[in-house]
Amino acid sequence: MQGSNPMNITSKLPNVGTTIFTEMSQLAQQHQAVNLGQGFPDFDTDNTLIEAVYQAMREGHNQYAPMSGHPLLKAAIVGKHAAQYNCHYDANTEVTVTNGASQALMASILALVHSGDEVVVIEPFYDLYLPCIELAGGKPVVVPMIAPESSVDSYYVDWNRVEQAITKNTRLLIVNFPHNPTGIRAKANDLDALEQLVHKFGIWVLSDEVYEHLIFDGEQHLSLSTRESLKSHSIVVSSFGKTFSATGWKLGYCLAPKKLTIEIQKVHQYMVFCVATPMQVGLARYMENSTVYEKLSAFYQEKRNFLYEGLQRTAFKPLKSEGTFFLLASYHAISSVPEYEFSRWLTKEHGVGVIPVSAFYQQPQSAAANHYLVRFCFAKQEATLAESLRRIEQIGI
Repeated sequence: MQGSNPMNITSKLPNVGTTIFTEMSQLAQQHQAVNLGQGFPDFDTDNTLIEAVYQAMREGHNQYAPMSGHPLLKAAIVGKHAAQYNCHYDANTEVTVTNGASQALMASILALVHSGDEVVVIEPFYDLYLPCIELAGGKPVVVPMIAPESSVDSYYVDWNRVEQAITKNTRLLIVNFPHNPTGIRAKANDLDALEQLVHKFGIWVLSDEVYEHLIFDGEQHLSLSTRESLKSHSIVVSSFGKTFSATGWKLGYCLAPKKLTIEIQKVHQYMVFCVATPMQVGLARYMENSTVYEKLSAFYQEKRNFLYEGLQRTAFKPLKSEGTFFLLASYHAISSVPEYEFSRWLTKEHGVGVIPVSAFYQQPQSAAANHYLVRFCFAKQEATLAESLRRIEQIGI
């Protein structure tokens, strides 16, 4: 009997290829385009933070940290959440410092989702969610948001649709506020709806809150941890890389009830064991001054306003972002081609790289995923944003 060829490889992720972020960044580089696609700042992090990490290295904090995170940083995380959200987590049993928010999300999904479990995901969504669910053996159940119909509208979640998607096999619901790519923030009614779902179905919620410190127009981020009924059923994930403009450092964390944290750390310890020690110590000391994250909203709001007002002088119709460092703009007055095609054209012909919002849908080529919207990243120097606006100001006019 002929056996199978051990050299054959059956992919665990057959539908995964090069990400849209890598593709569009490469295209931007090839055509000397200004890259407003991939979500990273084109300016450096605060030198005070760099010096704090350097000082930690000089002091000898260069060996393994405890698996769950350095005590100084875990205490800083707990203190920040208590001050901002009036909620308490136990630093010893409910905090895990991770190799970026991506690893926090992956470890959480692998820890909770078993073969055959269903996971409800709201689209558009960050592209990491579905592959993680599939690797865990779970089944993603995708529920679309209601898309905007004009430039004065915004996306919003229809929680009735979400409830209809929940079955006896539902293990987990993934939410993301402030939301990438749409820029919407959580409102009180969103938390009301989540409370009702948790009460009715007893499901776990994975809350991706990596843009928690980037909320605009005087509003506050409503973390799921602000309500005890949600906190007791949720894993809250955040990112130091996003918060402190150091995306290449890949530091994040997750907060969860003790019984969930135990399972998450079982996965975490075999994925990375621990995170870079001097960065943890440096971050902890840097965060002793709370203004380093409290001032971020105003800093990024200036950039949002600059790009939003500039786009209003073009044929694009921008949607005002409520949070994150992204905003969406409609190109309906310029072209009727699908979003992917338009994004490539804009990058190649006009030298401005963007991301098609359709890339955040399960079926990017479908009509349901294409609303003539592209995503701009405004986490850039003003000169970078100004040059982008200069390049597109005459398009379609």
